Amino acid sequence: MFNQVLAMAPAQQGQGGGEIYSTLIMFALIIGIFYFMIIRPQQKKQKEREALLTQVKKGDKIITSGGVHAKVIAVEEKTMLIEIADNVKIKIEKNSISVVNKQGEVEGVTQ
Repeated sequence: MFNQVLAMAPAQQGQGGGEIYSTLIMFALIIGIFYFMIIRPQQKKQKEREALLTQVKKGDKIITSGGVHAKVIAVEEKTMLIEIADNVKIKIEKNSISVVNKQGEVEGVTQ
């Protein structure tokens, strides 16, 4: 692959041989900055969200991404049964939770 990049480079005249290497170094720096400023923080937030969703248990109060306030009745692997009013229970996906309220503490989950 590196040979192909060098083959596509314009013909070098005189002492200008370092231009292709400085261009490659600049691209590497841009990619590195992009990784540390955008990708890595996003991965960290995703791990925190997954950890919070796995800790949801029966009795916790939640707010869904649609704005529904509810109490968790039962937790399954990917879904949960919630109560939104007296004797009104619905089943939702765990991924639709945006806020979890555990014992008076409100923890937000960013998407």
